[in-house]
Amino acid sequence: MSAKLLDIESLQAPEPHMHFERPGKTGLVDWLTTVDHKKIGILYLLSGVFYLLCGGLEAILFRIQLAVPDNTFLGGETFNGLVTMHATSMVFLAIMPMTAGFANFLVPLMIGARDVAFPRLNSWSYWTFLGGSLVINASFVFGGAPSAGWFGYAPLTGAQYSGSGVDFWWAGLALLSASSLAASVNFIVTILNLRAPGLTLLRLPVLGWMMLVIQFLLALSFPPITVGLILLGFDRMFGTLFYEVSMGGDPHLWQHLFWLFGHPEVYVLILPAMGIVSEILPVFARRPLFGQTAVIFSGIFIGFVGFGVWAHHMFTSGMGPVADAAFAATTAIIAIPTGVKIFNWLGTLWGGKMTYPTPMLFAVSFIPIFTLGGLSGLMHASPPLDLQQHDSYFVVAHFHYVLVGGALQGLFAGVYFYFPKFTGRMMSDKLGKVHFWTFLAGLNLTFFPQHMLGNNGMPRRIYTYPADAQWDLYNMLGTVGALIMGAATLVFVYNMIVSWRSGEKAGRDPWDACTLEWLTESPPKVQNFDFTPIVLSERPVWDHKYTEGMEIVAPAKGEHFHMPSYSWKPMICSGFVILLVIGLLMNTFMPGNWLWVISAVSGLGVVGSVYAWVSEPV
Repeated sequence: MSAKLLDIESLQAPEPHMHFERPGKTGLVDWLTTVDHKKIGILYLLSGVFYLLCGGLEAILFRIQLAVPDNTFLGGETFNGLVTMHATSMVFLAIMPMTAGFANFLVPLMIGARDVAFPRLNSWSYWTFLGGSLVINASFVFGGAPSAGWFGYAPLTGAQYSGSGVDFWWAGLALLSASSLAASVNFIVTILNLRAPGLTLLRLPVLGWMMLVIQFLLALSFPPITVGLILLGFDRMFGTLFYEVSMGGDPHLWQHLFWLFGHPEVYVLILPAMGIVSEILPVFARRPLFGQTAVIFSGIFIGFVGFGVWAHHMFTSGMGPVADAAFAATTAIIAIPTGVKIFNWLGTLWGGKMTYPTPMLFAVSFIPIFTLGGLSGLMHASPPLDLQQHDSYFVVAHFHYVLVGGALQGLFAGVYFYFPKFTGRMMSDKLGKVHFWTFLAGLNLTFFPQHMLGNNGMPRRIYTYPADAQWDLYNMLGTVGALIMGAATLVFVYNMIVSWRSGEKAGRDPWDACTLEWLTESPPKVQNFDFTPIVLSERPVWDHKYTEGMEIVAPAKGEHFHMPSYSWKPMICSGFVILLVIGLLMNTFMPGNWLWVISAVSGLGVVGSVYAWVSEPV
């Protein structure tokens, strides 16, 4: 590594001249009305961490039930409700919003922009997400948690098999769909249109590329599940029969609509973690990412092929040999770009001068743990093998190695790596390493034995089992491991809180990193950059520090630009949309004119708030 020529702290620019339509607010009102992408990103991150704790608690409760045979800690209905809410919380309310938090905070910084393309739409997306999450969890209070599984297979979600919890589930998920669709359009426009001069697409950081890919996945995969949820709502509220076989409906229709969303959703969860790992490894290996272009195009390839593999979840549904063969082939093919990424990460580490702070530990651990999950998934590209292991604990082990060992570990790495940029303070490395080692031990103790449980015949979604099944040892290990993971996560949350309040102060570039976000102050100013940076390479901040002739040059005069002002309108509009959904749910509990009254009020509220929104100066 060459000697450092310049320090990023020495780069100073004249104070810019900013124009706001309205003066900013302070305190709680500031957070409620903010359109600043950084504050919205922090709101998403904190919401995701909160629901991570909720989902983890739900998992610990049903793992206690499974710790010993013939346990009566939980009843079957309660167990099924906790399993459904655990999966829903982890996928939709924890990992997705944490990913959205990284996208909101980092993407404009990575591309040299001052905010997202549509700041108020960004605010609307968050409040609609929050409302949807509250609607889903309100089921605990009104009629009990949904117990049909997070996949919501018909006819289990029918009124004759499930209580009112499913109504809250489908309505809340419909709100989350609207939120994600709005956000995806916003970020596609932002990344394609607001990049700094010189920042071509192939100079875009890998994390920025992965965020762009998942926006297209969200935009194309959420419409099918939204249609499926609306049909489910019509079946439950108005007596239609879209999924009722005896009346000409088809439960397979739900499966196709759900998995046409559900498998691209897996890549929505894992690709950002891959992007985070691709940003962290070069920093602590002190080498450029090996084959960056190949890593980018492999992510794009995963996005394309990800829409052609959904029916491998349905090999047991009797699709026939032609469909089975087609989806088996695409499932095997999608392993190729994943392998490209893995070997490129190993190539980055090979010969590097590595150090191992907490973010590097999580990033390095991601590689073998995710690979193990991927290999156990590749087995299910074979329909005969899938027929044997489908709905067994082997599959539970597979997707938890992918989503916990992969997506969640990647997000943990990102929090430790970018926390200085979020808050201006460093997280405790000692506590971080306690978190890492205990979490890694708990993860493997919980999920590795589930491979054996599956091969020994234990099916998913059973709330108890007989002693003579001989599943008790592995289940006890899984419960102990879940408790260890829960303790590790509490260490992580404690570390966040203490470090945010009193952690060591961080400069602009505490890790000696590579990309444009490290040019800004920590935390960044409201305008992000005092001047518009001109990008000359894939690693502009690194080259500014270490490569002669590649310096980022500040202008002689302060720039003039307009910044978006705070607004109540997105929150109000979101509130009326949520009220409309609540009106539909009230029709279930209190039939009568409530539906039409609330629908009229909320409809007028949406129209009025949108009119006020578009009429308000930005």
